[in-house]
Amino acid sequence: MRNLFTILLMGVFMAGMLAQDNTVGLISLKSWLADDGYTLLYPHNQSNVYLINNCGEIVHMWEGAEETKPGNTAYLLENGNLVTTSRPSVFAGNAIWAGGGGATIEVKSWDNELLSTYTLNDETARLHHDIEVMPNGNILAISWEYRSREEAIAAGRDSMNLPDNSIWPEDVLELNPTTGEIVWEWHSWDHLIQDFDETKANFGVVGDHPELIDLNYDTHDGDADWLHANAIDYQPEFDQIMLSIPYFDEVWIIDHSTTTEQASGSTGGTWGQGGDILYRWGNPKTYRAGDSTDQKLFFQHDAHWNVDHISPGNSDFGKIMVFNNRVGADFSTANIFDPMFDDYDGNYMIMDGQYIPSDFDLTLTHPTPQRMYSTGLSSFQQLVNDNYLITVGRFGYTFEITPDNEIVWEYITPIRGGATIPQGDSLTINNNLTFRSHKFPVDFEAFEGKDLSSKGWIELEPRMDYCELLTDIDELSTTTLRMYPVPANSTLTVDLPEGTDHRVELYTLSGQRVVVKSGLQNYAMIDVSSFQEGIYIVRVNGSQTGRVIVTK
Repeated sequence: MRNLFTILLMGVFMAGMLAQDNTVGLISLKSWLADDGYTLLYPHNQSNVYLINNCGEIVHMWEGAEETKPGNTAYLLENGNLVTTSRPSVFAGNAIWAGGGGATIEVKSWDNELLSTYTLNDETARLHHDIEVMPNGNILAISWEYRSREEAIAAGRDSMNLPDNSIWPEDVLELNPTTGEIVWEWHSWDHLIQDFDETKANFGVVGDHPELIDLNYDTHDGDADWLHANAIDYQPEFDQIMLSIPYFDEVWIIDHSTTTEQASGSTGGTWGQGGDILYRWGNPKTYRAGDSTDQKLFFQHDAHWNVDHISPGNSDFGKIMVFNNRVGADFSTANIFDPMFDDYDGNYMIMDGQYIPSDFDLTLTHPTPQRMYSTGLSSFQQLVNDNYLITVGRFGYTFEITPDNEIVWEYITPIRGGATIPQGDSLTINNNLTFRSHKFPVDFEAFEGKDLSSKGWIELEPRMDYCELLTDIDELSTTTLRMYPVPANSTLTVDLPEGTDHRVELYTLSGQRVVVKSGLQNYAMIDVSSFQEGIYIVRVNGSQTGRVIVTK
């Protein structure tokens, strides 16, 4: 009874301390349910890349040049190197510019030493949005390619859809970052079809050629930025590349096993189609195979194969994940679907004229759907513990959610227009744009031997005790775990239910597991004499939870 009374008092005390919740940075945490890992953030309108723990504390930072901004992604590699994309802060006078514009790819060491750099930003082409680091160390990059009004009309573009007097189709470039050499490339301009003008190139029946791109399908009033690719990914097993094409509301898959010459045509490569589209999904209207009722994707972001950090035994391993931005008038969804590639026959199936599947395998929304609404940016990741990490880009809001739709971690990027703000300030749409986030497990190879202790917070005037104070008061008041002594300073004893083979785990409030004991019966004795002072989470058999204070 004394133990339960102590826990209840602790809950009342902590509830009072939390009368004023954080407004930025860490908002909520259920550490016993959240994935134990570190989240990489590269917020817009500033130049630094941050790695934070579940308490919202910086554990590492890569400082960027003040005169640059994200362009738009950063990737942490297993060897500890960081690959970033950036652009000049000032883009006035640039020959090619649109939202998501980049310019430079840099490879940096863990200690922020510049190892290599590559820039493409001139009157002919510009890097933008995203890159993908391949297993061989090369980098796949998306680039706009300038084509003049004359070239567009000659290719079959309707002249009424050229208000900018140019068009920027997409290229994919494979770059050797050490030498700066382009070792492979693919150009969407080589894979066009049009039924507008039979006297021009690429004329044909659009509906008969889903492997080609309708030059006159246009959803943005003839903008030069015609396709606006915003994500790229690579699948090494099949040697395929995925592109997210939000202006077509589609994802495309192309063959990377071709030579550059084969990639410009319709034959060759492992899958025999050269550089033509192997698979496209999300909006069959683009190849005249459906209507608005068949559309599934709406200006999607972060399209990728679900393979990072999770087990191949996971039922969703290898499927495609997207953040579906504009699926609703005031909410977005996060989705998973299976393209069902037949690697034996080497094709993606079409049924009734449309690529399968007919619908998503998974649709996630926020418990309050309007909290998860972003017309652009944003990301979606499945975690080691089967939770999901979602970033709502226009609000800089990142949260972790369980498969049962329970929020277990929330973080708001504490930056307004590129400047860090103090705790207590509030933010609104587009103040703290965050293109993506990515959470790495604690045993990720890059972290071996690294100092991941707290280096402070991104926000100014942080509440340094907030993580320790965060708790679920209902959980405290209803716990049935018996633990003694409370507080504990040398040995903590946890009484266990009848039966055998019990499992007891102890976690810090930041989610780090510090003790695991299994095969127990009757009770568990845990040596806490070397622990730092603070509050710890005790979990029994993965379900019962309680909290204990450790003192010296």
